[in-house]
Amino acid sequence: MMTPHSQRAHAKLSASGSSRWMACTPSAALEADIPDTTSVFAEEGTAAHELSEIFLLHEIGEISKRSRTMRLNKFKQENEHYSTAMEDYVQSYVDVVMERINEARASTPDALVMIEQRLDFSSWVPEGFGTGDVLILADGQLEVIDLKYGKGVPVSAENNSQMRLYGLGAYDRYSMLYDIESVRMTIVQPRLDSISSETLSVDELLSWGENEVKPKAEMAANGEGDFVPGEHCRFCKIAATCRARAEENLKMAEYDFADPATLSNDEIAAILAIAEELQKWAKDITEYALEQAEKHGVKFNGWKLVEGRSNRKYTDEEEVAKVLIEEGFTEEQLFEKKLLTITKMEKLTGKKVFAEKLGDFVVKPPGKPTLVPESDKRPELQSAESAEADFADSL
Repeated sequence: MMTPHSQRAHAKLSASGSSRWMACTPSAALEADIPDTTSVFAEEGTAAHELSEIFLLHEIGEISKRSRTMRLNKFKQENEHYSTAMEDYVQSYVDVVMERINEARASTPDALVMIEQRLDFSSWVPEGFGTGDVLILADGQLEVIDLKYGKGVPVSAENNSQMRLYGLGAYDRYSMLYDIESVRMTIVQPRLDSISSETLSVDELLSWGENEVKPKAEMAANGEGDFVPGEHCRFCKIAATCRARAEENLKMAEYDFADPATLSNDEIAAILAIAEELQKWAKDITEYALEQAEKHGVKFNGWKLVEGRSNRKYTDEEEVAKVLIEEGFTEEQLFEKKLLTITKMEKLTGKKVFAEKLGDFVVKPPGKPTLVPESDKRPELQSAESAEADFADSL
């Protein structure tokens, strides 16, 4: 019997955290003694994986239709994160997986399909292991498929260290039994309708493991190397107290803000790049300090813990309505009716029903213009001034 997702062990040098410990090798040692935390988003992701496992096991013939129904009903009753929308999104992920399986079976009728396989990549990363959501072995090719249930930003499989480590672990496990020439790594994000893949030859993957991963993993395991701040700090457990990150962000003080109008466009561009990270850092510091003060009684010089502002609220809404109705007020006067938000409505009805019945009633107006780095994949907008100039040129 498979271990529930929420109860599975986690490696010190995990595949999911590899982009961090490969870039900032000593961070792993400092994170090791800090307890793991969870969030609603992480719990939703775990639930989606458990649900996909039920569907896939039935699709590949590992469990009967009756067993699928029993497991699904139990999941619906016990998991607070279940919704018809989640079931629809997971089903779309399952459809992608089955397409890949059928593609493999078309060329290799006896293609091997495995669900939720423990993958050991300790040949490159000390005590390194993880779980591959789906593995497909066909003639000459191994594919590793990973479900990402988040909807923040699309995650690319290109040069993705987590997926490559899974690829190494899968190759290491099955290369003695099968002739594997290439490894395809695929990420499916059903809530963003995003599918991304990277295919490497075995030689390319092994070279990456030996030359890129292994040296950095050894340094990370020993707590060696330099602290290197960057985008990878986002999910680091010591992000709020990291001195290297603080020093990097405090470089903002090098700029003289006597008069913003005196800054050149190049200087403003440089500040914009720093300001975004500075805001994230300041938020992390604030949240950390509040938690330490509120839960552990830590004192910070010049600061004190006080009660924040709050709004009045009823202690018993039903009793309030009852009293006012007795005073002659009507329910129409006392209650406001408001349609559920689009997100809540989609969760209530399910993705398919929502799209079929309400799709024509939903529009997405243009978003408010915002400045982002040129690496952002969204198309560039014209400024009002340049649009007017283009219009004038066309006359």
